[in-house]
Formats: sequence, structure tokens, C-alpha cells
Amino acid sequence: MKRLFTSIIFLATVAVIQAATITLTVYDTRYQTITGFGAACCDGAMCPFGADTRPVQLLYGPQSKIGLNIMRMEISPNFEGDVKVPEWGNWDTPYDWNGSLPSAKIVKQRGGIVFGTPWSPPGEYKTNGTAQGGNAEDQGNQRGQLRADCYEKFFPWLNSFLTWMKSKGVNVDAVSIQNEPDWWVSYSGCLYTPQQQLNLVKNYAHMLDRETFPGVRLISAEPLGFDPKYYDVLMNDPVAREQIDIMAGHIYGHPPLGNLKTVATRASKYGKEVWMTEHSVTDNIDRLPNWHEQLIFAEELNECMLAGCTGYIYWYMRAHWAFVGTGETKYNPGNTKNTLLPRAYVMSHFSKHVTGSTRLKTSRDKTSGEGATIEFSSYIKGDSLIVMAIDTTANAGNLKINLPVNVKSGTHLLSTGNEKENLCQTKDITIDAPTNVVIVDKPARSINTYIFMIDKDTAIENIKETTGEDKKYYYDLLGRPINEPKGICIERSSDGTTRKVMM
Repeated sequence: MKRLFTSIIFLATVAVIQAATITLTVYDTRYQTITGFGAACCDGAMCPFGADTRPVQLLYGPQSKIGLNIMRMEISPNFEGDVKVPEWGNWDTPYDWNGSLPSAKIVKQRGGIVFGTPWSPPGEYKTNGTAQGGNAEDQGNQRGQLRADCYEKFFPWLNSFLTWMKSKGVNVDAVSIQNEPDWWVSYSGCLYTPQQQLNLVKNYAHMLDRETFPGVRLISAEPLGFDPKYYDVLMNDPVAREQIDIMAGHIYGHPPLGNLKTVATRASKYGKEVWMTEHSVTDNIDRLPNWHEQLIFAEELNECMLAGCTGYIYWYMRAHWAFVGTGETKYNPGNTKNTLLPRAYVMSHFSKHVTGSTRLKTSRDKTSGEGATIEFSSYIKGDSLIVMAIDTTANAGNLKINLPVNVKSGTHLLSTGNEKENLCQTKDITIDAPTNVVIVDKPARSINTYIFMIDKDTAIENIKETTGEDKKYYYDLLGRPINEPKGICIERSSDGTTRKVMM
């Protein structure tokens, strides 16, 4: 009897733990605005490059289930010529700018952003005479770098790429200096020291033809681990700083809240965007990722946002550890060619809903030192407040959210890994009357996106003048009075008429 009684107490205690409520407060302190999310249309599993457009059709645009809006493509070191698709691993086979063109056209048609990254400039511009990085015995282990007498050729070469793409119907939005300038490789590659990149940008970036290609942006070189030295020299120099629009890099071996955050904190002071332009989570595994690994991917996305990132671009869009299946039989079942994989639905929590939003401060996240077992972030987008909660633990419970404004309705988007088809389920959040305190479910081992609709009627006082004078009053999107209208705001006339305006 004693043992039974003890067991009952134990089970009751577990139930209490599982039903525990966590309190999260969202503040109206605003950080970066999110440009978007994407993936690379490059070699490997994407062969024949972007000619198979099914992946971008599944992933890109507001009409898709995933909602990606940024595509990365390689600026091949070869100029226009015969299309010769390289076999995976055969880096000496020629390839050219035609590669990603079909997919790039679809992304642009769907309102997306396309940017190009050189793995290497043309071989004749380099110290080793080849596009290869030089880290191989058959290449003499010669470090491939841009020759000093070819610095003046680099940006005209990028201009020729922009010209050719435009002639084919694609206005490229941005071009990068170099993929991983700090990584000596046997495949296509080119090494730059921080000082060499500074020299190239400071003295020659003015040659990028921004008049012919208005709006084109220049992206920094993309170091392997967001090494701050590559960005510090650019930001310390006023001339170079003026030329670079986006600070970009990868997070291999360096978690987002390390180097990436260091760079983003400083870049934000100069109004520069920061993009994480390549990373693959659970790469090179001989199986499909499990649900815990998908949760880790969600945490990486979240931490990049907390670090101040404005754009997140994954590595291949089609791979068994990515967004679209390859059909390779050794990774089946679950790797059907050109079908959405679970990681795509994980990405959709951010790409479908956080794109275009501005991040808000929360009381518990990885940067505050609290809530380490559950990750949070929050955003405002138009009339919506968005709260993200990612839980890798086995403890289900409730989440009490204190919001900075009253909300009148809500939607809960949920992924738990248990679904067979659509891994992002949707259900309504019951809100009986406008309130700024909401209690929601938080299942175990889950990714949660809570989207709340701001109640404008309670956020803005009902102003009505009796003087007969038609006055205008202005409020921000949270319903707070502002002295002068700017950006997107709410205009309320003295007769009570309210409308959203762009000033």
C-alpha cells in the first residue's frame, strides 16, 4: 500500500511538472527587420544545377507552403558558353552562368531575391592560373589568390555577369565578393586576407555599375565562421564601409550567438544588413535527420534572429538533409524526389511568417540567460504580433504571454514531428475579449508560432472633436500616439475615421 501511495504521489508530481506554466513577456523594444530566408541553387544534389525547377516551385513565393524568398547562386568563373554539367566531385569540368538561370527566373517571378556568390574569379585572374583553390597535390599546393594586377578586372567581371543575367530576364539583386575567403580548398576557391578584401573594396568597388543596375547591392566576402576580422577592416574604413551593403558569412564551427552576433551588433550601428549565407545542419549523415535534429535546426534559425541576422540562407535546397527530397534510394523511405521534407516545414515557421517583420525584445531568450531549455523570440509585422517557442524537452505545459498591446484573435502553428504529411498544423487560439495576456498550449518537443492580431480599437483612443475643425491624429502600429507621421502609421480624423497610411 505504501509503495502504491508513493507511486500515486510521484505520478501526480510529474503531472504538475508537465502542466507547469512558463511566463514570457514581450516588450515594444525593436531590433532588426528581417529581409527573409532562402537556400542555395548550386551543384551537388541540385545537378543539373537549377534546370530542374521543381524545388523552387515547391519552396518559393507566398503561394508555396514554405515561403522562401532569397536564392543564392554561384557566379561561375567561366563566361557564357556551352552548358556542361559537372559530375559531383569533378571540379575541373567546365560550367557556366546558364546553370541556375531557370530557377532564378521563377524566384524573381514570385517576388524573390536572387544573389550571386563567386567561388572563384576566372582562373586567368589568379596566382595559380586556375579556378581551383590549389589545396591539392595535383595542383602543386599553390594558394590561389586574386593577382594584384587583376584587382581592377574583378568588378567589371561582376558587371558582365549582371549584364548577361539581365539579358536573360533576371535582374540580380546583389553580388558577393567571395565564398569562404579564409578556406583553402581543392575545389573552386580563392583566398583573401582581411586586408586584401579591404584593398579590393576600398579601391575598386566603385567600378560596380550601380547606374546600369540600380538597386544592386554589394555583399562582403563570406568567411567560413563569421570571423570578425573580415568585417572590422571594412567598417573601420569610411570609403569601404560606404561600398558594402550587406555583411555576410557562414557559421560553420561558430554558433550564431558568437561571431555572428559580434558582427551584427557593430554592423547595425552603420545601418548594414547581416546575412548568414550558408550552413547545413546534420550534414554528411547516412540517414534522414530525426526530429530532435530538426528541433536543433529550428533553434539555429531562432538564434540567428536573436544575434541580429536579417537574412538566413541554408545550403542546398535539395538534399536528404535539406528541404526537398533527392530520390536516392539509400535514404528512403521518406526521401522521395522533389517532395517536401520535414526540414522545409521547420523553415516555414520563420520564412512564411517572420519575413518582413521586426524583432521585439522578450523576457526570456538565449541572450538574456533565462529559459535556456526553451527558446523564444518575438516579432511585429503589420497588424500581427508573432511569438516563437521552440522546446526540445519532454515537458508539455502552458505558456503565459504578456503582450505590449491588446490582441483580439490568434492562431497557433504547431510542429511536433508526429504528423505524416503537413508537419505544420494550424489551430485557432480562443480569445474572448481584447487582452494583453494570453495563455496558450506548448506541447513537448515542439516548434510553435503564435500569431496574434492587434486590436486597434482598444489600442487607439476614440477621438472625436466637437469644434468642427478637422484634425488629424497619428499613431504607430501598436496604437501609441506619435507627434509626426512617418513610415506606415495610423491616421485618425476628428470625426473618428481611421485608416492606415504610408508617409
